[in-house]
Amino acid sequence: MTETHSSNRSRLYVLALLTALSAMTFMDRQILAVLLQPIKQEFGFSDLQIGLITGLGFALTFGLLGIPLGRLADRHERRGLIAWCRGIGGCIAALGALATGAGGLAASRAGAALGDAGGGAASMSILADLYAPSERSRAMSVFGVGAAFGALLALLLGPLFAQWWGWRVTLVIIGACVVLLSLVLRFTVHEPVRALTQVAASNADAAVKPTQSAVKLIWNEPVTRFLIVGAACALIAGLSIGSWNVALLARRFDLSLKQAGGISAVAALLSVAGSLFSGWLTDRLARSDVRWQIRIPVIGVGLAALFGLAYLLVSDELFALSLACMLIYSFFTAWWAPATYAALSLVVPVQRRATASAMVLMAGALLGNGVGPIAAGWLSDVLNTVWQGQGLRYALVVMMCTLLPGVWAFMRALAYYPRAYRQAHPTVAVAA
Repeated sequence: MTETHSSNRSRLYVLALLTALSAMTFMDRQILAVLLQPIKQEFGFSDLQIGLITGLGFALTFGLLGIPLGRLADRHERRGLIAWCRGIGGCIAALGALATGAGGLAASRAGAALGDAGGGAASMSILADLYAPSERSRAMSVFGVGAAFGALLALLLGPLFAQWWGWRVTLVIIGACVVLLSLVLRFTVHEPVRALTQVAASNADAAVKPTQSAVKLIWNEPVTRFLIVGAACALIAGLSIGSWNVALLARRFDLSLKQAGGISAVAALLSVAGSLFSGWLTDRLARSDVRWQIRIPVIGVGLAALFGLAYLLVSDELFALSLACMLIYSFFTAWWAPATYAALSLVVPVQRRATASAMVLMAGALLGNGVGPIAAGWLSDVLNTVWQGQGLRYALVVMMCTLLPGVWAFMRALAYYPRAYRQAHPTVAVAA
């Protein structure tokens, strides 16, 4: 791989800044999940309406912009794209403070969607140019920590800010922080040199006609198709639980918003630790056998499904056991992400790298943020007629089960990955 001319210190600075921006955008994305109770009380929303508010505005906006902005990142300067999208997105999100009903709140969620659509895939493309393949899973794990750290900030600071100043001021504060960091990125970071001759697949990609769809080419490759499907399944479960877990803890165990937020904050810390550990472990094991690049997601999603279902199905009286299962689930639920995004960058030609990441992010936006919270809210309302007060719990059991096809998809990707890696890196010895 052609090494960037940036020093190690500047690489770390770019990684830290991109991670901080991701964290603040995800904090804005998750803040309504933390503030569900006061917003629900003020407007009298049902669980279905809450699901539509938290998921629909984000999903629709990302669905429209995710792939086009990914393609733009593959062809043009990524630094400016990230700064503009994150900054404008922060402004739109802050306007949620002026909402007078469900429509205004749902529209404000489009801000976080614009920030992710223009910032997520482009950020990962930059990091893939800054870090060698042997370091890439760790770099992606640090960047991925931004989402978990953003959720942690939402859980810790959201209830405090809401208590001190109200939920409307809280939205303004978060949006302003996103805008400020976007300006810092725009004026302190230089666009890195793209590694255009990185792998043999990139040379083949140069011969692709402009009329051929990058999305179709990526989807037609079995390894990338199954990686995207596996990631989508993991995101449906993870984002559904993330959107509703504070409310579930409060309802199921009769906890205050502060207590439920504190427990969820510990869970978010464990997700941070799990993401960092899985990135380090993947890079270490993949040096001797590239199949570990996909085995780590298989193991992580499988264990997350096991402990996540145990958390939801254990009796309410066994609070300590249920809590322990939730915390273990939190550690494993992020294992798939660093290895998967790094795997995409290792087998997808550089000219389609941001587009491939955007496809994963779009699957998460449409299914994870869109279908997930909405379906969970609808199921909660329906199941409450059968299990009074337990509808949300069993709705989340259904959403957690989407991890099971995720395990299958990652196992299918594992079968194709060694061949795809050999084609992309013909001079590198690959274990059979």
